[in-house]
Amino acid sequence: MVYPNSGETVDLIKTLVSIPSPSGNTGEVISFVEGFLGKLGVETHRNRKGGLIATIRGKDDSQHRMLTAHVDTLGAMVKEIKSSGRLKLDLIGGFRYNAIEGEYCEIETVSGEKFTGTILMHQTSVHVYKDAGKAERNQTNMEVRIDAMVNSAEEVRELGIEVGDFVSFDPRVQLLPNGFLKSRHLDDKASVGILLQLIKQVVVDGLELPYTTHFLISNNEEIGYGGNSNVTPETVEYLAVDMGAMGDGQSTDEYTVSICVKDASGPYHYGLRKKLVDLAKGNGVGYKLDIYPYYGSDASAAIRSGNDIVHGLVGPGIDSSHAYERTHVSSIENTTRLLYHYLLSEMEQV
Repeated sequence: MVYPNSGETVDLIKTLVSIPSPSGNTGEVISFVEGFLGKLGVETHRNRKGGLIATIRGKDDSQHRMLTAHVDTLGAMVKEIKSSGRLKLDLIGGFRYNAIEGEYCEIETVSGEKFTGTILMHQTSVHVYKDAGKAERNQTNMEVRIDAMVNSAEEVRELGIEVGDFVSFDPRVQLLPNGFLKSRHLDDKASVGILLQLIKQVVVDGLELPYTTHFLISNNEEIGYGGNSNVTPETVEYLAVDMGAMGDGQSTDEYTVSICVKDASGPYHYGLRKKLVDLAKGNGVGYKLDIYPYYGSDASAAIRSGNDIVHGLVGPGIDSSHAYERTHVSSIENTTRLLYHYLLSEMEQV
């Protein structure tokens, strides 16, 4: 059995994480995905929210599946242009300021011009500020130092920077010789890369899917509503492909596929969970079952919006979520293999 090439998948993930796409400003990465699928001849259309839906017709068109992964990421907006020429930020997505201290960033103006900068504590210099290490990492104390000769709000505005401009974070992506992949935004561009490679495999190998299958590349997941619409009435199974959360008390690791049994929205569908476990066991796929206590997915958003579906959640294990994240090629491979067998499997009767 031939699975998608993991080296090509990692290369694709590296490309995806390098395209800025904070929630609310995802046009560039959606266009990239659209172009990737267009070259394969896959049917796609954009929803009004700006997400992309790809469809592959299956043997049975009376029952549908939907798989989703999101390209939107954490980010920020310019909240205030300070009199010093620094920028105050307002965060997009669920993370803390300490996760971006010292990070390189990019400010994009409404005209499309981009400026680089660094996110720093106002009290960074230990030679000047006695409380440099103790001051709280928050909106008041943290700011963006723009890489431009500006020392006033007026000079910043002359560059074209204004309140509401999007700020994205440098991914600093690295693939290490031992298989570890480090980067920001592996949540959830690792999963997007996996789905795109699976779609390519289906097309190139001429595989017939048992059911018409939709792939939603959502663009508002980090703010809670990416996958809550555009679910066809025929859709029976809805599987979110998103990161597996790691930490104290968690079973998820960086080497297997994580199958979520419950998150903050409640339990995922028991029948689909058991089916995914059976597929993993039957095909030698390394997996872990887990509960994510502070988490929601596109699948839970779809349930909350009233869709009558069977919902599930799987994904590669990601360490240090919503900070500088890391996974391993083996987790990408195991996730890919589980999804490959899932796409070719028969639905359970519900």
